[in-house]
Amino acid sequence: MHTMIHTDTTTETDSSNRIAKSEFRNPHYDCQHEGDSMKLIVYVPGVDATGVDITMHGPDLTITARKKRFIRRNWNGLQLERVQRDYMLRLRVGYGYDPSTMTADLRNGILTLKLPVRAASVAPPVPVLAGAA
Repeated sequence: MHTMIHTDTTTETDSSNRIAKSEFRNPHYDCQHEGDSMKLIVYVPGVDATGVDITMHGPDLTITARKKRFIRRNWNGLQLERVQRDYMLRLRVGYGYDPSTMTADLRNGILTLKLPVRAASVAPPVPVLAGAA
């Protein structure tokens, strides 16, 4: 059984937070429900554990995986420009998962994340409208 996860397509207006689209490429991934957690498998060949950064802000999960550079950055070989790019995956997973108990494992270029479902007693933050009484 697969879970529908929507890729986050929002654009940032602040130029300091904007990332050039050509700097990263989207990795292939798969998502499955496993009882009380979601298992996310992300394929990032050429990346080791020190190059992986996982952040979750509200309902959005961002995975950035950077490759080790063995070739000088200012050198571009024929047809290597796209292969040398790092990976970035932005997903909107919702508020139903607990990022504080998330686990990650990287082996042979396959990153496996397990996001446990948030406990029923913990409610997601509810936005409050200004001026509401």
